[in-house]
Amino acid sequence: MLSLNNAIKLKAKAPLLLHSFTLPTTKITLVFRSVSTPLNETALSLNTTTPNTIPFLPSPFLCCRAAMTTAACVQVKEQIELTETEKKIFDRLLNTLRHFNLQTQLRVAGGWVRDKLLGKECYDIDIALDNMLGSEFVDKVQEYLSTTGEVAQGLAVIPSNPEQSKHLETARMRLFDLWIDFVNLRCEDYSENSRIPTMKFGTAEEDAYRRDLTINSLFYNINTNLVEDFTKRGLEDLKFGRIVTPLPPKATFLDDPLRVLRAIRFGARFDFTLDEELKKAAACDDVKTALAAKISRERIGTEIDLMISGNQPVKAIDYICDLTLFWVVFSFPPKVEPAVSEECYRLSAAYLDASWKLIQLIGCSNFDDEQRRLCLYSALFLPLRSAAYKDRKDKKIPVVNYIFRDSLKRKASDADTVMNIHKSLEKFLSLITSLLSNEDIQLTEVDWGREFDDVPFTSKLRVLTGFLLREIKDFWRVALLISTLLYPTGTECSQDIIDKHFQLDKRKNIFVSVDNAIVKLATKGSLMAAGTPFWDCGGMS
Repeated sequence: MLSLNNAIKLKAKAPLLLHSFTLPTTKITLVFRSVSTPLNETALSLNTTTPNTIPFLPSPFLCCRAAMTTAACVQVKEQIELTETEKKIFDRLLNTLRHFNLQTQLRVAGGWVRDKLLGKECYDIDIALDNMLGSEFVDKVQEYLSTTGEVAQGLAVIPSNPEQSKHLETARMRLFDLWIDFVNLRCEDYSENSRIPTMKFGTAEEDAYRRDLTINSLFYNINTNLVEDFTKRGLEDLKFGRIVTPLPPKATFLDDPLRVLRAIRFGARFDFTLDEELKKAAACDDVKTALAAKISRERIGTEIDLMISGNQPVKAIDYICDLTLFWVVFSFPPKVEPAVSEECYRLSAAYLDASWKLIQLIGCSNFDDEQRRLCLYSALFLPLRSAAYKDRKDKKIPVVNYIFRDSLKRKASDADTVMNIHKSLEKFLSLITSLLSNEDIQLTEVDWGREFDDVPFTSKLRVLTGFLLREIKDFWRVALLISTLLYPTGTECSQDIIDKHFQLDKRKNIFVSVDNAIVKLATKGSLMAAGTPFWDCGGMS
């Protein structure tokens, strides 16, 4: 094992080596091994503290979490390995340069380079040009292809739209079933009260430094087949799992406050550590004010949805809470009743964590992606389910509806589904005890409506269960899962319950038992909805 000093020296030389010679065609991979705990292991270790590290394979580089508090070492490839499709695409582009004797440098930018170095496939190819516009180069490619008898599968030009954070015209071409974006290298100058910059042609280095994060500032030069790290730390931060801005973080965030949420999303997605200076900048009042004032709610909502739909939603929301951004992101209307405590976000994060772990315990296969996504939203906003405000017509509107439609600008159907899940909880809670015991008991604490008053006592459990499932359709298992977090009292959890990880093993058993009872009733054809046989309970299997 090498010493830490030698490891750092070797690491520091890596970018220079990438520029000093042509890399061999054989596969060369640094043998770092990720030390983050796998998701399923974390989810099942409910009564223990997640360790900082787990055992990993021997490496010529000393894994540095013990010596450096910044992050874990990450497995990063020394060279980018192209797929056959990528080779064909890049060959056509290089042939275009040769055909017209162009001196243009073609660089793949950003996320594709990062993901390929991490050994992940990526189909989002953005090519930056150093001396011409994307539309001009696409015309050249199309002209070259015509001389070979080939035809581009699709062409498009997306005009700039600064109001929607689209600052430059982008040309698109479809080759070998992949859309490729072409845009020129640029540098940006931001005005004080806008996130919309003044754009102009720039060098590759200027373009790299204007990026949000160092790990997103890397280029793959198609002409030379080399990875380029103009910030001189993009590769290093990738290897050591660090989320850092190329320029000072506060200035970077004030220029474009959306970068705060992107930093959080990438930090959670890759289980990387946020730089301490970055965290200070993200939590400062100036940046929070800029995030609320300069960024459209649609853009904020898109970032949050990517976090919730991602592989580490709990970590992302924890970052938002730790950086005191929760109420900036999930903004409220005025005059909410009953009043919501400022500390409510902690309870929201606890419910999100519990629901995420419970999904893993129950089995992800029981929920499709949409059900999982809206389940997590339902848990996150569970403490807000009773809060409401009055609109201009003095009509009472749930705060959850406002968050989805106004704070995040998400689909109306998302708001409706989560509110329906919340509305169903009281009814589900009234049925759980009976479904667990498979016995009809007096169900008087919930108003089901007059149409159920005359249902015979011995049939009431079957009828009400069928009615409830028909009411919430495909999301009945989501509602059941959320109900188990409130069972048996239906009130908010105590700090003691949170400290005990919600006793998730017991709640899993409750979910499985109730789920089996419902499926058994459906299989026997005994579920009834308002006197009509209920055969198809959405998602029943």
